[in-house]
Amino acid sequence: MNAMARIFASPLARRLAKEAGLDLAALAGTGPHGRIVERDVKAALASGGARKAPAVQPAAPLAEAPTAATTKKFYAIDSYEEVPHDSMRKAIARRLTESIQTVPHFYLDIDCEIDALLRLREDFNAAAPKGADGAPEWKTSVNDYIVKALALALQRVPEANVTFTPDAMLKHKASDIGVAVAIPGGLITPIIRNAQAKSVREISDEIRELAGRARERKLKPQEYEGGVSAVSNLGMYGIKNFSAVINPPQSTILAVGKGEPRMVVKDGAPAVATIMSVTLSCDHRAVDGALGAELLAAFKTLIEQPMGLFA
Repeated sequence: MNAMARIFASPLARRLAKEAGLDLAALAGTGPHGRIVERDVKAALASGGARKAPAVQPAAPLAEAPTAATTKKFYAIDSYEEVPHDSMRKAIARRLTESIQTVPHFYLDIDCEIDALLRLREDFNAAAPKGADGAPEWKTSVNDYIVKALALALQRVPEANVTFTPDAMLKHKASDIGVAVAIPGGLITPIIRNAQAKSVREISDEIRELAGRARERKLKPQEYEGGVSAVSNLGMYGIKNFSAVINPPQSTILAVGKGEPRMVVKDGAPAVATIMSVTLSCDHRAVDGALGAELLAAFKTLIEQPMGLFA
């Protein structure tokens, strides 16, 4: 009836025409200034001179995903090698497709100055005692501090430490953080449980142990399912910034880019600082824009003032 709404007709005439299935555009109005009124509709019904309103056409079905056959027809038979998907690649494809189709994503990004963090990490690693073989007993990575900072930020902004369900929001007590690990044939995200309560060294040891077993495909489902947020770091590949896809039932994921020297302004003068860009993907059903911004601000504070990670 959108077309009908643009026709000069009285409300009663519109209602009668709609009930009778008549097209008002086929009627001549006899009311003031050519307005279609009740008697015009009744006269058309009596004479049978008005055509039926056109039926609303059903929406076209969504295009289906291309099949293997329809995709392969674009390439010569001898121009490629066909490598069948293993169960992990199929699961990744299914879950990420479901995520994009069912989770309303939006993205927030922020730059963090990490010079203080790099100095603290260097001092912390230098203080590690040497083992019998002369190697240090621990060596933390920047990613370990990022996981800790995200866990603490979620504690500072508990409204973002949530999971959406159709019936209620699940507000979590612990910050369980997934860490994306690339393995042959795919990607898996083991979970650091209660990351907010663990030291950076404990997080580092746990990530190393879980990543090792992930590459051997020895993780148990409870070690990579669930969680409230995750960290995906591609900085070691030289990537400056990117957006990651949320892994349900998590509500956010932090995409971390490369830390690099950039020109900044300090006290009104140009200076060089090591800047790391991060992008937070949010499930809009659970985390609104202002809430996501508050979470990122808390993360930035912890990264730029890293002694707070040890409080």
